[in-house]
Amino acid sequence: MKKIVLFLLLSAFLFSCTTDDPKVDPTQGDPTDEAPTDEFPQDDETTTPPAAGPVTAPCESGLAGFYYPCNDFDLIYHIPLEDFEADSGNDSWGWTDPDTGKEYAIMGLNNGTAFIDISDPEDIQFLGVLETETTSSAWRDIKVYQNYAYIVSEAPSHGMQVFDLTNLRNSGTGNSFRTDNVYTEFGSAHNLVINEESGFAYAVGTGTYGGGPHFIDLQDPLNPVAAGGYALGSYSHDAQVVTYNGPDTEHVGKEILIGSNANEVIIVDISNKNNPVSLSTISYNQIQYTHQGWFTEDHSYFLVGDELDEAAYGFSTRTIVLDFTNLDNPQIKTEYFGPTSAIDHNGYVKGDRYYLANYTAGLRVIDISDIANGNLLEVGYFDTHTLFDAAAFRGAWNVYPYFESGHIIISDMNYGLFIIKKSS
Repeated sequence: MKKIVLFLLLSAFLFSCTTDDPKVDPTQGDPTDEAPTDEFPQDDETTTPPAAGPVTAPCESGLAGFYYPCNDFDLIYHIPLEDFEADSGNDSWGWTDPDTGKEYAIMGLNNGTAFIDISDPEDIQFLGVLETETTSSAWRDIKVYQNYAYIVSEAPSHGMQVFDLTNLRNSGTGNSFRTDNVYTEFGSAHNLVINEESGFAYAVGTGTYGGGPHFIDLQDPLNPVAAGGYALGSYSHDAQVVTYNGPDTEHVGKEILIGSNANEVIIVDISNKNNPVSLSTISYNQIQYTHQGWFTEDHSYFLVGDELDEAAYGFSTRTIVLDFTNLDNPQIKTEYFGPTSAIDHNGYVKGDRYYLANYTAGLRVIDISDIANGNLLEVGYFDTHTLFDAAAFRGAWNVYPYFESGHIIISDMNYGLFIIKKSS
């Protein structure tokens, strides 16, 4: 049995004052301008998290390592931002090497993208950073297709970096990685979506197609090719694209885009890149900023987060569940309210669990096995931001729950990378 570290060294590190999110048409202003951030307590030497190290800290009596509030999730490892030589963190994703089975965490930073070999919990290795293509930016987004990472940013003239992940094999640590190619059909982008089944990427929030999805053909993964776009739905803050295999038999086998478009959710058939077809749109009550959403695995329901409603209305974290059993006529199924007032950011479905990056409340894990009856229940959490759980743009930006090993990575914009695992 691994030795449990009971007392971890305390380290002080700088706190970013950058706020996410959302990015909209600059002519409309930034809806986070009035977001509450400054009235909350700041870190001091008594509240800064433990330093990085070979930490296997089980969740016991509601705390991991005597520090992090938790329920049913153990801390495996933590890398603070100072180890990345970065001021703030943002997105994250993962890659499993198909040849070796090794697992790699990928974390976006204000100044680049970090790569970490997390295969051996006893020997976590920070391999190095791929620098930003132009300037630093609080916004960076990463997705993976085959053995390549694709990275966009709101840094001006950044384009989409293409990085061959096989460069990580036997690379050692301390690397300054180099971009293998750059797609330059747009400059900045807020987010990136990839449908691995079709081999197409979709950049949203660019200066093209009114901020709507910009289509990119990845058939030759190292050399992406522009493939059109969709402007009729206006600005898309985020999206999911799937090859549909749900209950609406009319659309089975088609490539369907679900856009979280600030004031509505749009459903578009993009099977024919030269002739996208709008199927429907849907809004909901007390809408403030439709941020991001994710399908259930059976493509029956879509879970949506609104990034500004908690602060605007004072209620607890809200997830809106949409019934997508008929893509031409979507309906509101139910609303789920979490136990804190923290803002919801990015959420992903794996099996009958919904993994939500809940900013100041960390990762929240929600059982959606009875979603057909409108029942959702929180069954676990790991809080990376211990100061408070209020509606502020701090804490857990993203989670990645798809590693076969059960490792889950959390990218915290203020505290760096966390690797956790469900308690055994």
